[in-house]
Amino acid sequence: MASIVDVAKHAGVSIATVSKVINNYPSISRKTRLKVAESIEALNYLPNAAARGLVTKRSRLIGVFMHNLFTSPFVTELFAGMEERLGGSGYDLVYLSMKPEDRHYSMLSHCRSRDVDGLIVIGIDREYPDLQPLLKAEIPTVFVDTDLIGKRAGYITADNTRGILLAVAHLYGLGHRRVAFMTGDLNNIIGRSRFEGYQQGLRAFGLPYVSSYIVYGNYDKTQAAVEMAALLALPEPPTAVICTSDVMAAGAISLIEASGKRVPEDVSVVGYDNTFVAEMSRPALTTVNQNIKQMGSRALGHLIGMIDDPDYAPPVAIEPVELIVRDSTAHCRDLITQVPARKEEEA
Repeated sequence: MASIVDVAKHAGVSIATVSKVINNYPSISRKTRLKVAESIEALNYLPNAAARGLVTKRSRLIGVFMHNLFTSPFVTELFAGMEERLGGSGYDLVYLSMKPEDRHYSMLSHCRSRDVDGLIVIGIDREYPDLQPLLKAEIPTVFVDTDLIGKRAGYITADNTRGILLAVAHLYGLGHRRVAFMTGDLNNIIGRSRFEGYQQGLRAFGLPYVSSYIVYGNYDKTQAAVEMAALLALPEPPTAVICTSDVMAAGAISLIEASGKRVPEDVSVVGYDNTFVAEMSRPALTTVNQNIKQMGSRALGHLIGMIDDPDYAPPVAIEPVELIVRDSTAHCRDLITQVPARKEEEA
């Protein structure tokens, strides 16, 4: 394997000059850069990342913290977008495990021990105590679905309120008046904004708020089936349900059909995310598309900009959404008896 010494000899320059070319020093002439580049290509030289870091004072590593499992379709597509954006950037991703059960553990100390240049933080509650030290340390950070900002930190999320509004409008247009809402945690920006979208939708179309129509599927297929069974057991069951993830929608559909009812003939179901789960579902799932892959790509793009340029403004980015209509929603068959008897106060 060729070394930097071999490259210097081949190009007829000093080792220091080769190092400066590799690390993009502006003082090197174009002619010299081309000569060194030709030698690197001829010798198939691969610069050592650790050695290069001694010169640049950078590790070229981007750390990723998250609570979500790698098996989550959301995380899978988010990473696909980040990996696509990494191409040619010279950076690598490293997963940083969280250990909340260890009282001596610190996210900040973990970052420093791995010598990361920046951070992507995915779906962690903004009140999580370890996040404030990260903000104060001014490590370039982009939060995904956590609305935190700092001098060197910003966030990216989808227009979740509008996403649910689109779903309510779609179901209302199909004649549905008893619309349930299956959610995850309401204590984070995702849960809060999607629930607000549901409430706004009810108000916009004059639909009643019924507390028994609000259930918590915890973004889990099995739990979603349990909650869907509870909805169907109500004296006046909903004719449609909006689920705040495709995974929960899949669980709801499996329970509806196991109970002897059909989707969408008896109950219409809307998901959220537009992951591969939506297309694999039978019937194919009507869902809110938030273009997760693009969010991942843009989050990483913003972070690299912050690392490379101290004056790069941290993002506060709300990505657009759209409703993808497939086969899991249809016109309500009963437009007369579906309005609940009483209207409850909003939560």
